Amino acid sequence: MICVLSGGTGGAKFVDGLRLVMPADELTIIVNTGDDLMWWGLYVSPDIDSITYVLSGMLSRERGWGVKGDTFLCLQAMGQLGEPTWFHAGDRDLAVHLLRSRLMAEGKTLSEATATICQKLSVKARILPMTNSRVETRVDTPAGELSFEEYFVQRWYQDPVKSVRFAGASDAEAAPGVIDAITSADAVLIAPSNPVTSIGPILAVPGIRDALLRARGKIAAVSPIVGSTAVAGPAGILMTAQGLPCSIAGVAQAYEDFLDVLISDSRDARAADDLRQKGLRVECTQTIMRSPEDKASLAREVLASVSGLRDEPAGTAFRRLDQS
Repeated sequence: MICVLSGGTGGAKFVDGLRLVMPADELTIIVNTGDDLMWWGLYVSPDIDSITYVLSGMLSRERGWGVKGDTFLCLQAMGQLGEPTWFHAGDRDLAVHLLRSRLMAEGKTLSEATATICQKLSVKARILPMTNSRVETRVDTPAGELSFEEYFVQRWYQDPVKSVRFAGASDAEAAPGVIDAITSADAVLIAPSNPVTSIGPILAVPGIRDALLRARGKIAAVSPIVGSTAVAGPAGILMTAQGLPCSIAGVAQAYEDFLDVLISDSRDARAADDLRQKGLRVECTQTIMRSPEDKASLAREVLASVSGLRDEPAGTAFRRLDQS
């Protein structure tokens, strides 16, 4: 069994690669819910939706989000009624939000609603929200504190970022199955998602970071940074705001207490050598996923990296560094 910690777009590409090279029913994906929002009275979970859509074959590969071939008639009609339209929910996408919202209004948890939707869409992998509690990623900017979707989608991440916090995280509990999935997995993989606002909220839920420290399988992270630039989105901006360098060193620092191996792009070979000299295991490969072949190749490389570490003594790379 393989456990994956993931956000949306980059995570969906990585999960797509994994399902091409291993049975989907051997995958458990723990997904960020810090981006969740109420939209037109509906509960929307963007990252869970992206992972669900990619595993059901519904994801729009052109956009990287939403449902392929979707229409936006409701969006147009809501705009004509004077309602906000900056969050581009498609018509088929809205059907999922409607079902989720009804299930939760009937008393189902987000975990239970997600399981129902996955069953109806024939998703064989197990998708777990990080928590059933409400945790919201908040981005502090000169314009005020924004939800992540306001910052990222509505305002196109143009605002300078002062800091990021995860409202409600300290009082949250990991969703059922999350801790066991991490501690019992043969390997834990951290997708090339934003370390601050995709993986950060997951790690902020009490008990999850401790579970990673106790995991019996090795832990590998794929860097979403190449050189000094994020592959996509505001990861670099947000890392800098949180005091992390925008580099593979910054990615390693974000996960340093539990990481066994960092997977970086081949173009970061020199930076990888620097990290190896400090005691971290780093493997370089092609991490840009433009095609199904790219996704499958990266998935194989990451699985091979953790497989090759199975016989090593317990303890993370950074613990070995501390002892050297």
